[in-house]
Amino acid sequence: MEYRYLSGINSPDDLRKLNVNELKLLAQELRDFLIDTISKIGGHLGASLGSVELTLALHYVFSAPEDKLIWDVGHQGYIHKIITGRRDVFDTIRQFHGISGFLKRSESAYDVFGAGHASTSISAALGIATARDFMGENFKVVAVIGDGAMTGGMAYEAMNNAGLLKKNLIVVLNDNRMSIAPNVWAISNYFSSLTVTGAYNKLKTNVWDLTGRLDSVGDRLRRVAGRLESGMKAVVTPGMLFEALGFRYFGPFNGHNISQLVKTFREVKDLGGPLLVHVTTEKGKGYLPAEEDRQKLHGVVAFDKVTGNQLKKNGPPALTKVFGEALVEVARANQKVVGVTAAMPEGTGLNILQKELPDKFFDVGIAEQHAVTFCAGMATQGYIPVAAIYSTFLQRAFDQVIHDVGIQHLHVVFVLDRGGLVGADGPTHHGAFDLTYLRLVPGMVVMAPKDENELRDMLLTAVNHTGGPIALRYPRGNALGLPLREMREIPIGKGEILRRGSDVVILAVGNMVQHSLKAAEILSKDEVHAEVVNMRFVKPIDADLLAELAERFDHIVTVEDNTVRGGFGSAVLETLQEIEKPRRTLSIGLPDSFVEHATPEQLYELVGLHPEGIAEKILSFLNVEGTSSKQTVLVSR
Repeated sequence: MEYRYLSGINSPDDLRKLNVNELKLLAQELRDFLIDTISKIGGHLGASLGSVELTLALHYVFSAPEDKLIWDVGHQGYIHKIITGRRDVFDTIRQFHGISGFLKRSESAYDVFGAGHASTSISAALGIATARDFMGENFKVVAVIGDGAMTGGMAYEAMNNAGLLKKNLIVVLNDNRMSIAPNVWAISNYFSSLTVTGAYNKLKTNVWDLTGRLDSVGDRLRRVAGRLESGMKAVVTPGMLFEALGFRYFGPFNGHNISQLVKTFREVKDLGGPLLVHVTTEKGKGYLPAEEDRQKLHGVVAFDKVTGNQLKKNGPPALTKVFGEALVEVARANQKVVGVTAAMPEGTGLNILQKELPDKFFDVGIAEQHAVTFCAGMATQGYIPVAAIYSTFLQRAFDQVIHDVGIQHLHVVFVLDRGGLVGADGPTHHGAFDLTYLRLVPGMVVMAPKDENELRDMLLTAVNHTGGPIALRYPRGNALGLPLREMREIPIGKGEILRRGSDVVILAVGNMVQHSLKAAEILSKDEVHAEVVNMRFVKPIDADLLAELAERFDHIVTVEDNTVRGGFGSAVLETLQEIEKPRRTLSIGLPDSFVEHATPEQLYELVGLHPEGIAEKILSFLNVEGTSSKQTVLVSR
């Protein structure tokens, strides 16, 4: 496809050569380019479609990278990437060795701050503005944050601090909820236009200066004027909260009116103090399937450009769906069970509970810390909250897991989706640390299922557990396709032998059990007979089974898709030491580094956690000569 304007945009400098009317035509070309590309490879579509004009206006008025534009998360940052020199490689986004789906400092000077977790932009912007002032420089700092990220408490912590410090920074609230009623638009736009004009701000300053010279009478006039202005803003704008936090509020503005956006940013650019510019946008703007179903085309795989329907392959259901349906079964049988998620009902499978048993479903927004303590509160009253949160997002509530749940020994069930390597979202979303950080909590039980039936069994086990907090984690992806049977409880801390052998024993958890079984098949071709054990539990470790295995094997291998530092392998080593049965041990897991983005299959091969890689590591381990019978070997790649 030929792009008259886009083909000439290699940096924001090229953008500024266009007039505002040409920017409108460029906006349509960007939408066409974005839809055409993402329909073939997948990615985060809806939010970027909604932020086209906003992105163009920001880069048109501000001089990045000298001025610092900080994008919250990056779902709305695709247009930013395209116009900052990455148009020709945009079709590699989220692909192996391609550009990141999020903002990434090492990728471009225009990517000021990288993030895959929401609500961080205002804190980062305040830090950058503070450093700017220390250095005596004068660049502008702008944070762009979506309304979803404004459900996270961190955003308000940052705004409170910024209001107190009175630093010069601008926060752009990209609000795509369409929550402002049509009858408010006229007066809101009128007031917004008034408050950003130079004449209004000059008049306000002059009145303030004049009344300041009138001693006590002036003070009273100031108080009256302040009350009038605050009252007017409270009536005609939704900005009273932001004003209370120390921000001057402007808006709401139509986020798809590029002429108005350019005018607004020019007006506020040189105003002092923390400012908040509120723009309303439509998620999926310009693409009918995305406009009609904003959630459906938020994050997508390849899809049909005409219909918007995703090109799904036939196969077993996703493990997320298996869990969601199992939770409904458990919640129907136990009136005390409820489900809690942090803004991810579909991603965690809780949308099924929401549909079937809405009174038992809670979505607390992007607020993982609150989610965990909310669950703790319910648990004190005898309810059994199931906190379904991505592995990488539960990291944000580590203190609450310890302080509010662990110390009080409360029965909260943690279900962590996306354990292990998740693929195209990369290091911000890999569930690489959960086995480590969860097993650190005293009294916590940690499980990982080998297949869909064991996932269901572990959920039932967790709900019926009465000994405090309990967690299970499972990977992203599809189930194995096994026929589902009735759920049954698993004895806490007990593993199972799946394959008998005589030369080496492989202890595995989660989806690494299947990889280990395949690795054992590969080893058998080299006359190496490996026993494979599904340990099921990372905490407590099955010490009795481990003692029995240590009697039969001199070589023990652990396999996990968690960081090799402090995870399942470490738990096995600690237990061998406690039972005074040290053996030559090889721990295979994720490297002590952040793993980049690619498909899960590519990544498992990259780090050597595919069956062939596991088998190769075990062969090398068994062939090492001159090693002590008590030596431990850590292998992460």
